[in-house]
Amino acid sequence: MDSPETTRFDLAHRYLTYTLRVVIVIGIGWEIAEGLWGSAAIATGILLLTFLPAVLARQANVHVPPEFELLTIAFIFASLFLGEVRDYYNRFWWWDIVLHTTSGGLLGVLGLLLVYVLNETPHVDLHLRPGFVAFFAFCFALSVGTTWELFEFAMDQLFGMNMQKPMLGDPSGLTDTMFDLMVDAIGAFLISIAGYVYMVRDSESIIDQGIRRFITRNPHLFSRNRAG
Repeated sequence: MDSPETTRFDLAHRYLTYTLRVVIVIGIGWEIAEGLWGSAAIATGILLLTFLPAVLARQANVHVPPEFELLTIAFIFASLFLGEVRDYYNRFWWWDIVLHTTSGGLLGVLGLLLVYVLNETPHVDLHLRPGFVAFFAFCFALSVGTTWELFEFAMDQLFGMNMQKPMLGDPSGLTDTMFDLMVDAIGAFLISIAGYVYMVRDSESIIDQGIRRFITRNPHLFSRNRAG
């Protein structure tokens, strides 16, 4: 049975998620009123994208901790809606830095969670040391960050978008790409170190609480009696 604290967090997650979606809907209405049909279409796609974590979790029969889902939706909102549609990347020079650092951290958490699931799954004979788990989380986050930069390059070349922006006098976008990868690495490194310290010292952390909730709410993934 969920604790009162967990129930309150679930309610807060639900209200915050609805609030972000309402803001996007209002933005879509404003863009339509201004005749910005392209931006309205993109914002509509972003709105649909905020439902993706819940849909994927339902299809895979996996309960995602609400804090993870909320962080994912908030990141989609901040990076795509505020960043691209509302042009925050150009209005605030630090917006891209904060988001890439955050994405590196979030992907690091995902990497830690993936390895943790593998370590606890009875059908996978895998028992990794804390140092390697942290190293995997770092490499996983940086690999996904690199894939995103390849996506930005493809969008710019194929559709004439401006996802790789001029930076520090470099109009090619190369400096922007390398800087993004560096801050991705910083975010991933910090989370990997935090995960390593937790595993070595067996101390309680916010990450640990999220992982513990994930295991508690998905017993079918960790049951030792599951058929092989």
